[in-house]
Amino acid sequence: MLQNVPERVVRIASDISALTREKLGSVAGVATATKMLAINASIEAAHAGPSGAGFGVVAKEIRAVADEVGDLSAQLDTEMAPLVDELKRLGDLLVMQVRGTRLSDLALHVIELIDRNLYERSCDVRWWATDAAVVDACADPTAERLAYASHRLGVILSSYTVYLDLWIADAEGRVIAHGRPDRYASVTGRDVSGEEWFKQALQTQDGGEFAVVDVTRNRALGDATVATYSTAVREGARSDGQVIGALGIFFDFAPQAHAIVTGVHLDAEERERTRVLLVDRHGTVLAASDDRGVLTERVDLAKGSDEGAGVYRREDDTMVGFSLTPGYETYRGLGWYGVITQAPPRLEEQ
Repeated sequence: MLQNVPERVVRIASDISALTREKLGSVAGVATATKMLAINASIEAAHAGPSGAGFGVVAKEIRAVADEVGDLSAQLDTEMAPLVDELKRLGDLLVMQVRGTRLSDLALHVIELIDRNLYERSCDVRWWATDAAVVDACADPTAERLAYASHRLGVILSSYTVYLDLWIADAEGRVIAHGRPDRYASVTGRDVSGEEWFKQALQTQDGGEFAVVDVTRNRALGDATVATYSTAVREGARSDGQVIGALGIFFDFAPQAHAIVTGVHLDAEERERTRVLLVDRHGTVLAASDDRGVLTERVDLAKGSDEGAGVYRREDDTMVGFSLTPGYETYRGLGWYGVITQAPPRLEEQ
């Protein structure tokens, strides 16, 4: 397979190194044996007296050849060893560059996909906060207006299936309407004044701003993993209007993120040894292609001097490629990373 070519280069370099050392060892062995033969021949020539003189000359020449072969073997070993080692080192660098660049590029693709998805969520919350039913419910929370606002949110949810629920809270932080009262009956009347999404919504400066908090589990929504976006509801739906409440929208993060991390283009063999992750700025796993460690595992990336993107190899020879969120349009991102870890192919596959 094409993606295994760098590993094959390194394997061949290792084989060349082993073969070279083996053959040089064989040559040295022949030289030693020849030298011993010459010594023995010299001894026998001495025993033969004058009649063995000619044979002694030949033995001397054989010994000289053996010495020369031995010297040549030693020189070759000295000169070729660093060249073979350099070949292997360059092969390792090739693996890092080819595999690493690909993994880093795939990690960037993963984080870009989630960024574009979440950018749409930031647009949704700002748009829906100006819906007349939402504004009217906060301005004058009569039973009739609250019922209509709940109905309106339900209509939105029927079209935007990526959300678990949409909540309207008054300025004091009490949920006065939401889109799925049949599914989440305990939400109405819930005090969210201490929740981060609500507090950040009230701090937005105008209708063009929004707030977003990191992925968490929401007990009120069946302990689902959600990404929460919010903004202030303003009087008259004006961008500079007085804050009269807040809208929080709860993105059903788990299935959407899982589709992204499992959708990376990998062949069957490569997929078995590859793990695709989304992690937050602290390294906490938000989504994993193998479904392990979500919100419990932490990945410490060796970022080095470039925190934006990079690649490195762990001690177990696993390659790690990562890329920092680049953001999308007005969505700057939350410092998340796309991360791909890949174990080396098995020897029989190289």
